[in-house]
Amino acid sequence: MKKKLIAGNWKMNGSLAANEKLIAEILAAKPGVAADVAVCVPAPYLQQVSALLAGSSVDLGAQDVSAHEAGAYTGEASAQMLKEFAVRYAIIGHSERRQYHGETDESIAAKAQAALKAGICPIVCVGESLEEREAGHTEEVVRRQLAAVVHTNGHCISEIVVAYEPRWAIGTGKTATPEQAQEVHAALRAQLRLATAHADRIRILYGGSMNAANAAVLLAQPDIDGGLIGGAALKAVDFLKIVEAAQ
Repeated sequence: MKKKLIAGNWKMNGSLAANEKLIAEILAAKPGVAADVAVCVPAPYLQQVSALLAGSSVDLGAQDVSAHEAGAYTGEASAQMLKEFAVRYAIIGHSERRQYHGETDESIAAKAQAALKAGICPIVCVGESLEEREAGHTEEVVRRQLAAVVHTNGHCISEIVVAYEPRWAIGTGKTATPEQAQEVHAALRAQLRLATAHADRIRILYGGSMNAANAAVLLAQPDIDGGLIGGAALKAVDFLKIVEAAQ
């Protein structure tokens, strides 16, 4: 049985002092838990957090990765660069990147390919807007987003993590009901089964305002294999409660 994965997305938050305190609190309570745990930190803090996590069972993640290996791409960080900091995961296609940076299904698929080539596991985010949900297009949207990654990465698709994050539940405090989330996760699982014989080992995370209060009921759903945690990842007590719920 695959372990659940709880990955914290710090977004654009943190400081040298705050990071050190947060990691120390997480590591103090982490030993003995059954779930895999990762923290995805802003690029300037990768070196610091990599050192803080050294020798622990908590993995390091980045919040983005370039589709390019090297060259004149100012502001970009390649997968090989991330690899030098012991990065295990990279969030790709987060709704905020799609919305504010114009990322497309195709560019996200290329980033996933670059991460996989370097041995970094992409956490591929998919999700619909409120308007798309209300119009009944949820499955159509998430299937299209995932299909681009499947098409580009072929047999390597079994090495990714998928995160369903309804855009209307990101940073709003709104959360899909366990039944709504499970319905979409099941649809994504069915799509993955058409692409690989190893679909059941692919972890599909829920990423829409999961918190300490709702984590247990969401994680109890059969196709929810963990969480991509936003705000709650910045508070050790809340983050650790979610980790505990993933046993």
